[in-house]
Amino acid sequence: MTRPDQSQLPADLAAEIAQSGFYPNLVAESVELGLGGREVLDHLVQHEATFAGRELHRHITVLVRTATQLLLVHIDEGEGTREEALATTEVVALRAIDSVVLTRSLTDPENLTGLNEAWLSIVWGAARRVDLGPAACEDPSCEADHGYTGVIQPDDITVRMSPQADGDNARKLIGFGLRLQGAIG
Repeated sequence: MTRPDQSQLPADLAAEIAQSGFYPNLVAESVELGLGGREVLDHLVQHEATFAGRELHRHITVLVRTATQLLLVHIDEGEGTREEALATTEVVALRAIDSVVLTRSLTDPENLTGLNEAWLSIVWGAARRVDLGPAACEDPSCEADHGYTGVIQPDDITVRMSPQADGDNARKLIGFGLRLQGAIG
């Protein structure tokens, strides 16, 4: 497969992937495989690190919009070893996207400044989350089993960024989200 210096990716996308420092050859190759030669119109790169106990786990998400599709690439570090990675590519037709939700948290809303966090949620119906809890009745002395009650919510992908953790990428997330909303509308 291709190396980053031989990449067919736009220079800015290849640079952001390389800048993340997280398996850039694997990430670039996965994006190219998912694109299948289609032209990149827009992209968003998020590299994040999470802690589980004393272990650090790295993850990168790359979203790429073409004329007709949204490509999602996820690379996860292997469990307990840095010599292993799991690369996932998913392609979603833009026409299949039901909803693009962009949420911003501002510390100075009166002046439209102070971006604290931004979330981009994209729903196309591939995944659902079920939140269940015991059902109850209003009778405090009732001991009957009333089963469960719950909510089923779409849960395809949510990307969250903040200027504190992601720098200017938080603003890039907002721009990408707005352009994606325009592309499916």
